[in-house]
Amino acid sequence: MRMHNADENCGIAQAATVLGDWWNVLVLREVARGHVRFDALAAELGLSRKVLTERLGRLVAQGVLHRSLYQRRPVRYEYLLTDAGAALLPLLVAMQDWGDRWLLGDGRLTATAAADGAEHARVHALTGTRLPEGLELPGTQGENLPVVSPDAAATVLFTYPGTGVEWGPVPGAEGCTLENRLFRDAWPAFRRTDVAVRGVSTQLTHEQQEFARAEDIPYPLLSDAAHQLAAALRLPTFSGAGRLRHKRLILVVDAERTVRHALFPVVDIPHAVDESLRLAAACARP
Repeated sequence: MRMHNADENCGIAQAATVLGDWWNVLVLREVARGHVRFDALAAELGLSRKVLTERLGRLVAQGVLHRSLYQRRPVRYEYLLTDAGAALLPLLVAMQDWGDRWLLGDGRLTATAAADGAEHARVHALTGTRLPEGLELPGTQGENLPVVSPDAAATVLFTYPGTGVEWGPVPGAEGCTLENRLFRDAWPAFRRTDVAVRGVSTQLTHEQQEFARAEDIPYPLLSDAAHQLAAALRLPTFSGAGRLRHKRLILVVDAERTVRHALFPVVDIPHAVDESLRLAAACARP
């Protein structure tokens, strides 16, 4: 990309050399989703092998991806995000959020979604897909935890905007404390059916820890402040109280990391919690 001399000290212009290409952005989107091998990337993007090879080589040279050998005969590589690449995830999620609101939506700020909208279609398309292997987030218990419990027959993964926040006129943002309390009260029933529960927000870990202590939350709360989960699953977000927030949804995931059910949008919170227990219990049965 040819640049004007005045752009040499401009971070926006320099970042555009990486993200200013349509295919570069989509390659990064797919790597974030767990499609890290060449054939998987080619299949997801519908891109010719020549063009994909060129784009991957360029992203490696720019320090956004690195190649990791996984097979010697024939030689095969996985393309993984570097620290610099992972730092682009919030930007990708912000681009998605802008597109969902201003291009695919009507421009209104909302924490919910229309049943005939792009976000609704994208979330429900997760049903039948597998979550990326090795996806972990910082937890309230002081360590990174897998978003799908390896020790349970099923996992209920619910995202929420945040607790202890004055939302103002943002439809669908309220109710996060209620939702966590309802999952807390239903926790014994989840445990009896060998179902794990994970709550996820973009709040920082120490904020979640304070809430978990105050409300005696028995299940882990995971921080997606770096937008790793949002990017991996292309989850809907909205901008509120100074940061991008998850819209409220519930995924029921089996022990093989396959999404069996998606509840979105969540409007009736008590019903959604009861329904997630019913669906997860059925999923957990042999």
